[in-house]
Amino acid sequence: MGRIGILELLVVLLVILFLFGAKRLPEIGNSLGKAIREFQKAFKGNDEKKDDKES
Repeated sequence: MGRIGILELLVVLLVILFLFGAKRLPEIGNSLGKAIREFQKAFKGNDEKKDDKES
């Protein structure tokens, strides 16, 4: 019951395309990618700080 299939992914993508339009999708993708990278940097930065404090 917890798995997402191809059909569900297609429906979600079509809804997103319908809501935002084809012209805004690249902008949304770029913004989402930047947010994920910043989150990963912050998460890795916290791990490195913890390691430094333990030493």
